[in-house]
Amino acid sequence: MENTNVKKEEVAGRSLIDKVFSWSFRDVCNKDLYKNQVQRIPETFLSMTEYMNSFMDPLIEEAHTDFLSNMTAVRRAPVCNIHSVEESKKFKLPKDLFYEIKFNAAEDTKKDIGSYEPEVGDLIALTDFRPKSIDDLDRPTRFYLIAYVYGTKAESSGKLQILASKRIRTEPNMQRNMRETFLGWKRETFPTNKKETILAVYLMNMTTIVRMWRAVNSDLEGGNRNILNKVVQNNAADEENCTTCFSKGKCSPSNSFICDIISSHNLNNSQEAAVLSCVGLRDCYHQNTVKLIWGPPGTGKTKTVGLLLFVLLKIKCRTLTCAPTNSAVLEVTKRLLSLVRESLEYGTYGLGDIILFGSGERLRIDSCDDLRDVFLDYRVNVLRKCFTSSSGWKECLEVVIRFLENPKLEYNIYFEERKKKNVEVEDELKQEESTSNPVKEDDGTMTFEEFVKKKNVEVEDELKQEESTSNPAKEDDHTMTFEEFVKKKFSLIRKSLKCCMIDLCTHLPTSLLPLEVVKDMIRALKLLKSLQTLLCNLSTVANEGLEHVLNDFEDIGSSVGCSSKLSITVKECLRVLRSLSHTFSVPNLTEHYAIQKFCLANACLVFCTASSSAKLHTEGMTPLEFLVIDEAAQLKECESAIPLQLSGLRHAILIGDERQLPAMVQSKISTNAEFGRSLFERLVMLGHQKHLLDVQYRMHPSISFFPNKEFYNSQISDAPNVIERGYEKRFLQGKMYGSYSFISIDHGKEEFEGGYSPKNMVEAAVVSELVANLYEEFLVTKKKVSVGVISPYKTQVYAIQEKVKRYSNYSDSGFTVSVRSVDGFQGGEEDVIIISTVRSNDKGSIGFLSDLKRANVALTRARYY
Repeated sequence: MENTNVKKEEVAGRSLIDKVFSWSFRDVCNKDLYKNQVQRIPETFLSMTEYMNSFMDPLIEEAHTDFLSNMTAVRRAPVCNIHSVEESKKFKLPKDLFYEIKFNAAEDTKKDIGSYEPEVGDLIALTDFRPKSIDDLDRPTRFYLIAYVYGTKAESSGKLQILASKRIRTEPNMQRNMRETFLGWKRETFPTNKKETILAVYLMNMTTIVRMWRAVNSDLEGGNRNILNKVVQNNAADEENCTTCFSKGKCSPSNSFICDIISSHNLNNSQEAAVLSCVGLRDCYHQNTVKLIWGPPGTGKTKTVGLLLFVLLKIKCRTLTCAPTNSAVLEVTKRLLSLVRESLEYGTYGLGDIILFGSGERLRIDSCDDLRDVFLDYRVNVLRKCFTSSSGWKECLEVVIRFLENPKLEYNIYFEERKKKNVEVEDELKQEESTSNPVKEDDGTMTFEEFVKKKNVEVEDELKQEESTSNPAKEDDHTMTFEEFVKKKFSLIRKSLKCCMIDLCTHLPTSLLPLEVVKDMIRALKLLKSLQTLLCNLSTVANEGLEHVLNDFEDIGSSVGCSSKLSITVKECLRVLRSLSHTFSVPNLTEHYAIQKFCLANACLVFCTASSSAKLHTEGMTPLEFLVIDEAAQLKECESAIPLQLSGLRHAILIGDERQLPAMVQSKISTNAEFGRSLFERLVMLGHQKHLLDVQYRMHPSISFFPNKEFYNSQISDAPNVIERGYEKRFLQGKMYGSYSFISIDHGKEEFEGGYSPKNMVEAAVVSELVANLYEEFLVTKKKVSVGVISPYKTQVYAIQEKVKRYSNYSDSGFTVSVRSVDGFQGGEEDVIIISTVRSNDKGSIGFLSDLKRANVALTRARYY
């Protein structure tokens, strides 16, 4: 959604980019560069300035660690060819080194690691060679610089705007030798005895970290600090609903409507109370509130959030819903949409109030057909067609009205154009005949008659292509009769108008498309369908021909039969269509970015990642009332500061569980500084009240007992569905298989191959055998089973995936296998979970599993055992 034409060539997060550019090669390789600068982020703050500043050094350290990690793995980095470099208009020495580059994917990358196309936010190395290791970048004979991609040129495909760390001396033709170039942290010149090739090597994408940097530097549009001030204050623990406002809300006429919605969705008491307390915040205008909903594993958190958003949609409360990852955003959006689709009364009318935005590739929208109708980029493309003056709503409507008002005139236009075309063909044939140069076909020579016949076929093929225009052509070799023309053209223009109406009902917000207009559209579509049927059934042998019926229907009120019904339907259809032309019009927008902004400004519910919410910080954006952050305990606090500063925001609702895994942090220095701690967790530490969802619906009681006692002080109850006898399932027989089975692998050995992530191939073999046994049992019993395999280490995940990949083909038959890391399994659940711990060493080190939060996630994914 981002407008990449950067205003005044200013680069967002420029101070951070300059900091990265200032690092020497030795600085980058020094993993302790900021060890003594990064301080622990406190739990309380004396001022907003202290709050913001506490995140800056950890952010820089995290960027440094990410940079070093990618530089170390540079041999696997994707690469593309740069074939032109030009100074930008804003280029200015010594530091504003703005350039425009053109690129194409390097051929060798297509064969192994994939074609690379630089994107906005990428940090790249411009080099004259492909580095095989980080040491290649520090050799005297090698030259490179780093650059940041900050924008694209919309009018030029493959043209990017970059800010370079050092000056690039360019010549008009990049294909010629570059005799003097400053590339990288070394001032050198290229040899002149060879043709230079410039490559862009991907190092890292800085988009998210730049957005966090801007958030803590107050560099975002909107500048709303109302909620941030609330979370910075030391008295954040006092977050009860305002008694006065809440009592007023109870007396609100909409309260019974809301209660009816909630009661119809079978929530337990804790879920219902959570939804009501959150919705009640809308009646409070004199204070800003941060509400926490605590959702332990299996307690229906997603269902609760989905219904909360459904109610907010029904009361037209403009709300942004964020989550840390694309997968989490997709999950909550799907839950909401399932509720909305069940409630729609008029086709897809109402979906226009919901928007999901982000990278279509990262969201994998192509594989999510149920989300396409609310995905922003798809919506913009659809609405652009509807808004276009030449072929959109207005033109489609007017074409149908004109046709029904005077079909004879439309036919005469078609007839004259066809007549003109025939004359042109005849003149062309005469000219061919006068040349006396027969055209050769195959090995023989065509006669004039054969040539004429062939030419007629070509002309008819051309005319067939005109069916999408206002002059449909007949498929045979003669001009259509009036009756034929009317039937054929009406079918085409009806289809175009129908598509436009459906698209507008699906994608326009209800605030801009009143229900009465939608009802008129539905009425018009029914009438047009009836007309189509009547025209197809009308016989031209009747006394009144079709021409008379359509042109003179006002004078044949006493007529009977099909023709009379046709004329009445035409009259009613025209009345409805004329009413639509006067009561409804579409916005005069044609540019992609303008339509994006229009959609976002008028939607009721908006979904995106917390990072992507930075795109909503645009001038003139319609204010939001509520912010809902799902999986809030997995979000760095400085990342949550991005949506928390949006214009108009009054209340924030954070849903999560601080006793499960936090945000991923690469740097150990930043980890020790509590950089990965969430706002949710910090508020809990300060005593902020949280609403507990206290009934779990996932685990058999024999599985839930230990984590409930160990991690949640036995506060969670088992739902009736998991207590029932029918919930007990045994997929493997034998004494060793129960709710918990511990299998000791005596000969297992942890191995390290080119990295820090261990694997244990003996364990992988045992996991494979267990999966094979489960599959064999499935073949015998035909009892559906989903198997999840969890390991803390990526290398082990890959090893196990290879071992069990042959079972992935059976997913449609009732047997599924999913192998992921513990972190990747958070939020997931399967019938059977197999955990491969990997570790086996003399020191007794269990690595990641020493983290109780990680153990909590691993032990709460299984339904049965």
